[in-house]
Amino acid sequence: MRFQSLVFILVVLLASVATNQADFVDVNDPHVIEIATFAVTEYNNQHTEAKLVFEKVMSGVSNVVDNETRYSLTLSAKNGSASNNYDTIVLEKSSENFSLIAFALNPHA
Repeated sequence: MRFQSLVFILVVLLASVATNQADFVDVNDPHVIEIATFAVTEYNNQHTEAKLVFEKVMSGVSNVVDNETRYSLTLSAKNGSASNNYDTIVLEKSSENFSLIAFALNPHA
């Protein structure tokens, strides 16, 4: 499942960059931080054994398709005492209406 998530994230990122529709996000933008925090919280809700704690957004891009914004973010979160980087995709259908599409440990961190 993790491998499939990573492949999916990679395909989305490459497709966004290849079509020149992706915009880099400001990692300090409160809205981007809200989306990243949502991703960690939603992942924890979907995986009851997970106890990740959001730290910060490392990088990301966004693109708009059919009036929906897709955020592909790399974020840092603590898992116990260890910090790890995770790749995530969140779809924003309207302000504060988010859907978690993918969430996976970044193997290159």
